[in-house]
Amino acid sequence: MPIKDPTRKPFIEDNDSNITVGLDLPIRKSNGNSGYFASTQTILSSVKNNIRNLLNTNQGERLMQPLLGLNLRQYLFEQITEDTELSIQQSLENSFKYWLPFVIINNLQIKTIKDDSGIGPNQITIDIIFSIERDPNTLASVQVNVGDIENTNTTTTELTDGVTLEDAPPT
Repeated sequence: MPIKDPTRKPFIEDNDSNITVGLDLPIRKSNGNSGYFASTQTILSSVKNNIRNLLNTNQGERLMQPLLGLNLRQYLFEQITEDTELSIQQSLENSFKYWLPFVIINNLQIKTIKDDSGIGPNQITIDIIFSIERDPNTLASVQVNVGDIENTNTTTTELTDGVTLEDAPPT
């Protein structure tokens, strides 16, 4: 009878460095042997890119996929109330169920920053802590700022015996 090794993460890390999972975002030229464009080496980094892509895409923006994305930028020009935050949360959860059904959202926080002076932009910050169905013990987080594109951060948290926190550079 086979024994499952819980210390090995077969769905997150690939043992063969020549195998890549998908394109890394933003799309840029590769420095190595992985092909012309930079690629992601792990499933977790590929899923993070998919989440960022889903949240930053407006519906109707992608050719042949009119339902892909969320219209988060429209909320920047509305009155931010609890109903607005609940609407953002529901549309985000519905989009994840349809487009990324293998992602389990463990924690979702929506923070809105409203500029009352009328000079600066309104901002919506979405923090998502998620895991993948095939490896529910590994948690990762993605933060997307709508209205402030220059400040997007991601962090990875892996839960094994203890908690390890790895900070990825801003993209």
